[in-house]
Amino acid sequence: MTERTLDIILTGDGSHTLYVPELDETYHSRHGAIRESQHVFIENGLKYLLESWESKKVKILEVGFGTGLNVLVTEEFCQLSPHIVFEYTSLEPFPIPHEINKKLNYTEEFALNNKSWVALHSAQWGETVQLLPNFELTKLKSKIQDFETGDHFNLVFFDAFAPSKQPEMWDIRIFEKIFNMLRPGGILVTYCAQGQFKRTLNEAGFKVEALPGPPGKKEMVRACK
Repeated sequence: MTERTLDIILTGDGSHTLYVPELDETYHSRHGAIRESQHVFIENGLKYLLESWESKKVKILEVGFGTGLNVLVTEEFCQLSPHIVFEYTSLEPFPIPHEINKKLNYTEEFALNNKSWVALHSAQWGETVQLLPNFELTKLKSKIQDFETGDHFNLVFFDAFAPSKQPEMWDIRIFEKIFNMLRPGGILVTYCAQGQFKRTLNEAGFKVEALPGPPGKKEMVRACK
């Protein structure tokens, strides 16, 4: 595949995202990249999971590393739970060039941890790195279709491009695979709340909740095993 053209644009909360002209699609919400990540993946994903959590370990799988923003906000949140070990695996078949990532304003404008930002992008693909005493990251240059593991996850961040832009990522076989990778009680969260997508999740075995979405979106989805 030829390298995508990526343009840096400003979103509604002042944070950057990337625009892909060939898909007419952005990596995050135009209404606010950081707000979307925190609302969907932290508030309605990780924070929700931890409200009833009794284990000392949480395993997270992210489908779509993208800019690394979800990793950064997750790592910052995990500092509030130093007694829990977080193992974060992130899949990305098409990594963004370093020269683009270093121009994004998440650390300069929003005081997110610059040391962590540099570390997560400096981490080698295919290797596990310790970003905090209780937070480790493994980045894999892989599609979810090709990903095989003996691990079972507690939480999945599903952050692929929209169904209209990347329909192959929203096939029922993807969600059957994810369902089988989740532990009982595990959850998947995503910004997407398309009707057909919710029906697909139901068919794959999930119990589906439509929740209020981040700014600019009426709904998002949380799906439980």
